[in-house]
Amino acid sequence: MMKRIFSAFFALIIPVQATLSQSADEGQARKARSIAQLQSEGVPTIDHLPVIEPESESTRRNTKFVVQRTIALAIVAVKGETGDHAMGQALIRQFDAAGFFTPREKAFMDDPDPSDQDRTNFAWRYEGVHVMLWALGISPELERPDHICDVPSIANTLRELGTDGLMRRAKLRPQKELLDAADLIYRYDWAAVNARLKGEEPPAGLDKGVVYEWHYALNWLIGYMDQDWDDITTDT
Repeated sequence: MMKRIFSAFFALIIPVQATLSQSADEGQARKARSIAQLQSEGVPTIDHLPVIEPESESTRRNTKFVVQRTIALAIVAVKGETGDHAMGQALIRQFDAAGFFTPREKAFMDDPDPSDQDRTNFAWRYEGVHVMLWALGISPELERPDHICDVPSIANTLRELGTDGLMRRAKLRPQKELLDAADLIYRYDWAAVNARLKGEEPPAGLDKGVVYEWHYALNWLIGYMDQDWDDITTDT
């Protein structure tokens, strides 16, 4: 009887052990691919930087939620760039976006005269729009984070599609692709931060602002630490 109970107990343990092993293998393989790419570009890497969460522990965002985040980021970026409060309010109406903003974004959009620093910070959100459009399958690839995104192209895409059109076209990429991109940018960001700490320029032509914004957006997409958008951290 005892042997039979032990056998049944052991059978229950095996799938758990297998799942843990598969998750570890997945993370290590993803890390290895990222490191190989960075090394091919001449970007410094560090072996003991951890793996990111496996697919089984990541968050799969709702496509509608990603579309709304895309629109919100675009609108705050436009106001950040132009400082035009009336235009920002018009865009909210045009895209029916009143409910898309986080508390911090809403405070910015409600402020008719935001600070120069706030405007600069929000103008950088164009890079988040670029990442979201890629994640939604609208843009074909992310390329390298060594130059700012094509803002006129983003504006044309959103103007032509609108919120409803974007929703119809959107097809959120497989979680594996989102995690691959998140792992890669994590390691790009480590290289950029490491260079800054040494008083050096980012390696291999990386744009540190672009790297940071992509890291921020991708961490949200995979649900890093279950953080809300306003509270995302870009740990390296």
